[in-house]
Amino acid sequence: MPQSLSQVLVHAVFSTKNREPMIPPAMRPRLHAYLATVLNETGCPSLQVGGTADHIHALFALSRTVTLADAIKEMKTSSSQWMKQQLGAAFWWQAGYGTFSVASSQKTRVIKYIQTQESHHRVTTFQDEFRTLLKRYEIEWDERYVWD
Repeated sequence: MPQSLSQVLVHAVFSTKNREPMIPPAMRPRLHAYLATVLNETGCPSLQVGGTADHIHALFALSRTVTLADAIKEMKTSSSQWMKQQLGAAFWWQAGYGTFSVASSQKTRVIKYIQTQESHHRVTTFQDEFRTLLKRYEIEWDERYVWD
């Protein structure tokens, strides 16, 4: 086969350091747009970025030439620097992240889920949401090492 083709959709989730509410409401649309641009420029087309004061969700198509770890690293590193400039204050993401594969048939459902994060988190904490994702995707974890 002369061509290399792929379609790998990734739902990435990561929090601010210690889940501090460091992302002001007025800043969220700009941060989400910035993260989408970073993904696009990395060769990983952004499908949806959203989140709340303490965490981010991003749905994107993983490039066949970029590792998942490199895509996440670029997103977190550049956006952390950008947020420090924008806020004129310290800003950090947690060290880890969660990534989950998404079937093409579930793309619309995940996009809607990301778009409704604000209302979703009126009744569910980030920690409970993340535990639910880990259980749904059958990922084993140690509670002592998930949060920072």
